[in-house]
Amino acid sequence: MKKLTIIALVSLVWACKEEKKEPSIAETMQTYTIAQMMDNEAISGGSFSPDKSKLLISSNRSGIYNMYTVPASGGDMLPVTQSDSSSVFSISYFPKDERMLFRMDNNGDEIYHIYMRETDGSHKDLTPDEGARSLFYDWATDDTSFFYASNKRDNRFMDLYEMDLETMAPTMIYQNDVGYDINVISPDEKYVALSKSINTNDSDLFLYNLETKELTKINKNQSGNSGQDFSPDGSAFYYTTDDGSEFSYLMKYKLDDGSYEKAMERDWDIVGIGFTDNGTYQVTYINEDAKNTIEVMEVATGKNIELPKIENMEVTSVAFSDDEKMMRFYAGGSHTPSNLYVYNLETKEQKQLTDVLNPEIQGQDLVKAEVIRYKSFDGVEIPAIYYKPHQASEENPVPALVWVHGGPGGQSRQNFSAFIQYLVNHGYAVLAVNNRGSSGYGKTFYQMDDLNHGDKDLKDCVEGKNWLAQQPDIDGEKIGIIGGSYGGYMTMAALTYAPGEFDVGVNLFGVTNWIRTLKSIPPWWESFKDALYKELGDPYSADSVRLKQISPLFHTDKVTKPLIVLQGSQDPRVLQVESDEIVAGVRKNGVPVEYVLFEDEGHGFVKKENQIEAYSKILEFLDVYLKKEEQGTPIKDGSL
Repeated sequence: MKKLTIIALVSLVWACKEEKKEPSIAETMQTYTIAQMMDNEAISGGSFSPDKSKLLISSNRSGIYNMYTVPASGGDMLPVTQSDSSSVFSISYFPKDERMLFRMDNNGDEIYHIYMRETDGSHKDLTPDEGARSLFYDWATDDTSFFYASNKRDNRFMDLYEMDLETMAPTMIYQNDVGYDINVISPDEKYVALSKSINTNDSDLFLYNLETKELTKINKNQSGNSGQDFSPDGSAFYYTTDDGSEFSYLMKYKLDDGSYEKAMERDWDIVGIGFTDNGTYQVTYINEDAKNTIEVMEVATGKNIELPKIENMEVTSVAFSDDEKMMRFYAGGSHTPSNLYVYNLETKEQKQLTDVLNPEIQGQDLVKAEVIRYKSFDGVEIPAIYYKPHQASEENPVPALVWVHGGPGGQSRQNFSAFIQYLVNHGYAVLAVNNRGSSGYGKTFYQMDDLNHGDKDLKDCVEGKNWLAQQPDIDGEKIGIIGGSYGGYMTMAALTYAPGEFDVGVNLFGVTNWIRTLKSIPPWWESFKDALYKELGDPYSADSVRLKQISPLFHTDKVTKPLIVLQGSQDPRVLQVESDEIVAGVRKNGVPVEYVLFEDEGHGFVKKENQIEAYSKILEFLDVYLKKEEQGTPIKDGSL
C-alpha cells in the first residue's frame, strides 16, 4: 500500500511538472498581416552633421523614402523632405554647414539627379540635364567641392565632374570616351582609378594621371580587379584582386616606384576597403558566407579595434565623423531589421538611435536563417539560406518555396527581408538558393553558369527543391519557385523547361526574352555590355539561336502550373513588355495566371503601398494554389 502511495505521489509530481511546461514558439506565435510586416521601418545612410549633433538618414516610414535627421544623443526623427511620389535618398551633409545632398529619380527609372537642400528648406537640382544620370562619388579633401559622374555628354559613358561649392558650377575633369568605370579619386586629385570590364568577373585596372593625361595599367594578369582607395597621404593605391586565387584579396601599389605588396588576405572575398579622412582607421568588408564581416584597423598600430557588441545581432556597416571620434553603425540580422547606433570611440559609450521593428510584432515570432549546403546533380556543393517556419514539424509539414536571387551573379544574403519573414510567418519555408554562378563563393563557382543559363543553374534549383522535399517538416508535394529579375527568369525557366518539378511559380519582373533584354539594356550599361554578352551571349550573333532556346517566352506552351507575375512599368532593365507577353502566352494554356502591374515602380518595388499590395497578392495566390486552402474564394484569372 505504501509503494502504491509513493508511485502515485511521483506521478502527481511529474504531472504538475508537465502542466508547467513552457509553451513552444509555435504555440504562442502570432500571425501578422502584410501591413504590419511592412511597417517595420527601413533606414539607411548616416552622415554626421558638422557639429556631430545629429545624423542625416533615409527612411521609408512615410510610405516611400524621405530624408530625416536624428539627434546623435537620441530622440525623435525629424522629416527633412516630404516627397509623396519619387523616393528621396540622402547622400551627405555638406562638410562645413548643414546644407544637404540627396539623390532622386523618377519613380524607379534609375535616372538619378543630385539635389541640394538649403538650410532654409528650399531644394535645387544640381544636375538638371534632362535624361542624364548622375552619381555622387566623394567630397574633395579641402571640402570646397565634390566629385560626381554624369552621362549628359554621351548617354553611354559616365564622365567625371567636380562641382564647386561656392558657385555650384561643374567642371569636367575626365572625359570618358572608352567606357571605363570610375572607381575612386586620389585625395590630392592627381589620379583617378578606372576599370574596364573583360567579362562579368574579370576587369583591367588603370590609374589615370589627371595632370599628365598618362594611363597606367595596374593588373599584370587577367583577373577580377576593383579599385578601393588611396592611402590618406596619397602615396599608395589599394585595390582588390583575385589574381591567382579563388577569392579577392587586397593589394597595395606604391605610386613612387610602381612596386606591389599584398596588404591583406582572408578566407573569403574582401569586397571593399576604405580609409577614414584623417587616415586613423582602415575599414574592411568581407563577404563571409553571405554576410558582412567588418574589420576596423587602427592604421598607426596595425591592430583591429573591438567593435561594439549587440546581443543576437551582427554589425553590418560603419562610418565615421569627420574628426573620427564618433562612429555610427548598423546592427541587425536575418531575423530583425537593422537599427542605427552611434559609438564614442574615446569613451566606448554607444547609443541606439532607432527602433525599426514594428511594436506590434514580437521579435521571437521572426525566424533566424540558417546556412545549409547540399549536393547538386553533378556533385557541386550549393550553399543556401534556409528559413524554417516555427510551426513546421513532422506532424505539421509545411509548403515551401525555392527563392532565386537577382543577377546573374547575385547572392542571397543573411539580411532581413520583410517579405520573406511574411511568407515564413504564414507557414511557408523558404530556401534561398545560391546556385552556381552566384557571387561570394570563389571565381570558379561564379563562372560555372557562363553561357549555360537555364540549364545547370536551373538544375541546382531543382536539387534545392529535392533537398526541401527530404526534410521531414516539409510537404514535398507543395513546393514552388520564386524570384525577381534573373530570379524571375529562373522561375519561368523552371515552369517551362522543368514543368513537373515545381507546383507554382512567382515571377517578379523576370527576363523572359533574352534577345530583347540584351538588346535593350540601358545606355549607361555600355561599359559592361560586352562583359554581359560574354556571360549570356551576343544577341547580334549566332548566340541568338541559343538565347531563343533559353528564353521562356518562346516556349510558353510547356507551362502547366499556376503563375503570378509582378512588374513595374518604369523598369529600365526588364521592360514591361517582358511580363505582358509571358502572361499572354501562358494564359493561352488555360493555366491560372495573375498579373500585378505598378505604373509608378521600376526594377523592384520601393513604395510601401505597392509592396503591401504585391506581397499580399502573392500570399493569396500561394494560399490558393500551393497551400491549397479550402477556405476563401480562388483568385479569378486576370482579376488583379
